[in-house]
Amino acid sequence: MADVAAAAGVSVPTVSKVLSGKKHVSAATRDKVLEAVRAFGYETPRPQHTPRLGLVDLLIDGLGSPWAEVLVRGAEKAAARWGFSLVVTSSARPDFDLRQWIGVVRKRGTDGIVLVLSRAEQEEIAAIQELLHVPLVLLDPVGQRDPRLSTVGATNWLGGVMATTHLLELGHTRIGFIGGPLDTQCTHDRYEGYLAAHRTFGIDPDPRLTCYGDFVVSGGKTHGAELLDRGDPPTAVFAGNDLQAAGVYQAATERGVRVPGELSVVGFDDSLLCEMLSPPLTTVRQPLDDMANEAVRLVSEELTHPRGTAGTRIELATTLVVRGSTAPPSGTRPDGAISGARRRAGSAPGAGRSRPRA
Repeated sequence: MADVAAAAGVSVPTVSKVLSGKKHVSAATRDKVLEAVRAFGYETPRPQHTPRLGLVDLLIDGLGSPWAEVLVRGAEKAAARWGFSLVVTSSARPDFDLRQWIGVVRKRGTDGIVLVLSRAEQEEIAAIQELLHVPLVLLDPVGQRDPRLSTVGATNWLGGVMATTHLLELGHTRIGFIGGPLDTQCTHDRYEGYLAAHRTFGIDPDPRLTCYGDFVVSGGKTHGAELLDRGDPPTAVFAGNDLQAAGVYQAATERGVRVPGELSVVGFDDSLLCEMLSPPLTTVRQPLDDMANEAVRLVSEELTHPRGTAGTRIELATTLVVRGSTAPPSGTRPDGAISGARRRAGSAPGAGRSRPRA
């Protein structure tokens, strides 16, 4: 929009008004802006109040994970429930180009967009909004929430509390945390839940047991190996998602560490992978079907009742699903009680930092 504004000799807000079909712009100014838009290779705006097409686009940055599979299946069911057909596009393709995708969607039309992107710049989201001018909902959003956007997520902080509390109640005092990327809000929320649970038990977590991955198996394996190779390894690991938990399983197997006999593991998501692992993975369930349904419902609702400038925030409850990957640590009494020495061992010099490391 800045390039178009410079070429047309107008301000960026004026370009925004033209692209969003708003009034109070002279015909001459509108023509200059649209000419500049075409000169840059963009499509001109769709007229407002076009008939409903019965299509919703889901733009997701990966289709290979069990988490994505559950989410897409839920979105398909939700689209049918709310009277749409779902068009799915993966932005993880090497040849994916956001500008080209916007052009394709503009040509065929869409009733709304659901974005599921682990990396999404505000400028990119703004471009989608301004050029497509249809309802847009962020599902499991990254970064800080923009109050102007509608979002659907889960109670990540509470999930972190439940996962960590479960391990603490079993008697673990050295609990590793493998988060996702530091620039994702869910990672911060789950980590804050991890810290809150420790505070409730009066234990300072060792900050050396905290690391950050990339929400894939290889990251979980790499950081799991780092934790297990320490001179004072954790007796349990809370992984930021199920894929990273699977990577921790791999690192443990390579080192002859038994799960859960010598290492308890908790994941996050409750994807199809959990039952496939041996032992089945204890995890925090995100209600992905419900999240997908709410995202599509918000699109449908906004088509009928535009929300104006304020977005809607929906946060659905997470739940702990206990399976076979967690048990009391070696050396605890049969009831899982922690001896005074082991409780003190949970505190290390310099422990207790309340923020993720940069």
